[in-house]
Amino acid sequence: MTIENSVSKKPIWSAFGQLLRQELLPVLTDLRLAIVMLLIIALFSITGTVIEQGQSLAFYQANYPEHPALFGFLSWKVILTLGLDHVYRTWWFLALLIFFGTSLTACTFTRQLPALKAARRWKFYDEPRQFQKLALSAELDNGSVNSLTELLQNRRYKVFQEKDDSLYARKGIIGRIGPIIVHVGMVTILLGSIWGAMTGFVAQEMVASGDTFTVSNIIDAGPWTAGLPKDWSVRVNRFWIDYTSSGGIDQFYSDMSVLNNQEQEVDRKTIFVNSPLRYHGVTFYQADWGISAVRVRVNKSPIFQLPMAQLNTKGNGRIWGTWIPTKPDLSEGVSLLAKDLQGMVLIYDATGKLASTVRAGMSTQVNGVTLKVLDIVGSTGLQIKADPGIPIVYTGFGLLMLGVVMSYFSHSQVWVLQKDGRLYVGGKTNRAQVTFEREMLEILDKLSLPPQGESV
Repeated sequence: MTIENSVSKKPIWSAFGQLLRQELLPVLTDLRLAIVMLLIIALFSITGTVIEQGQSLAFYQANYPEHPALFGFLSWKVILTLGLDHVYRTWWFLALLIFFGTSLTACTFTRQLPALKAARRWKFYDEPRQFQKLALSAELDNGSVNSLTELLQNRRYKVFQEKDDSLYARKGIIGRIGPIIVHVGMVTILLGSIWGAMTGFVAQEMVASGDTFTVSNIIDAGPWTAGLPKDWSVRVNRFWIDYTSSGGIDQFYSDMSVLNNQEQEVDRKTIFVNSPLRYHGVTFYQADWGISAVRVRVNKSPIFQLPMAQLNTKGNGRIWGTWIPTKPDLSEGVSLLAKDLQGMVLIYDATGKLASTVRAGMSTQVNGVTLKVLDIVGSTGLQIKADPGIPIVYTGFGLLMLGVVMSYFSHSQVWVLQKDGRLYVGGKTNRAQVTFEREMLEILDKLSLPPQGESV
């Protein structure tokens, strides 16, 4: 029974291997398929860049309505159904990356590695007719194999010679290794992209100046995310904005400290746009700003810090407001509005009439009390990202650039045979044909020169 089972299984595996070699491998190693796959991946990558990723349902409903749909078909339902709100983590995008990586790997093992092996394998020509198939060949009356050895070595050829009548030389074998390095680099980039998509996360935080926070507001995360950092926190020491002379925003700044569990500072940096804070693989970007609170005093009362909320202005700029009681029983009060951190505050009474305009540090009389606005407290909007695949991707790009440079080296081969008083020389190269022909002509010209001391 055991013998019969082994005999029956062998044809199955043999048929499967034959199917793999004859049907699947030719498809995977087809250059046209690889180009199509690369274009599709690029197209969906652009889609993931254009369409905002990881936003809320309300965001997509507001920006991509069904009527009228963008381009006549792109609505929030289409985006959510196809997963275009998280393109890089969809099963079909990851399947595209895996399939493309499999194609590159198959091409490497079935084409590039055999080509390198063939380039490293050398043999001598022992018949003059073998030189006829070469792209460049010549037949000379004078010269010898030994005289060509030094000429070729001076041009960085590696010379192989077993007999006095034949020779093989080559250089630029690195040019055959280059395409393999390119493929390895591209596969590394794909692996890094997949690893980052499965293990990374994106978070957003709005933190008031002076507050300490831990990363918690996750808006997008991979299924293999190991967890949020719990053994350290971040304190926003100060947030401020530099304004231009015309009143426009010049730059946002957040002075931030990283604290350990004992609240000791282990890192500190002032971040601004395009200059983030990086700590333990987590990157903090300056992305937004707001007004979190206002600090006021009524008559001689203690200082109150009252929160400010952003008002709905229907797209007519951003304004923050709060209500300040002017009587202990909260029966009367005033509304306070601010639109930036430059210190200008508008105060409105209960009827909606502008009662006063003050700057931070100034006092005003309203509702029979002295109201002093001490400070406007800003808040920094942070976008927080963790992508463990970035070092892998950077390594892949480094290999890719190295492989491209290596691929520019020409792999040149030269054969020499001396037979029946004639010297046969021939060679071929895989690129830079004109340069190779010029080099061979220079070698042949030097070979044709008479020995020193001998008259022409």
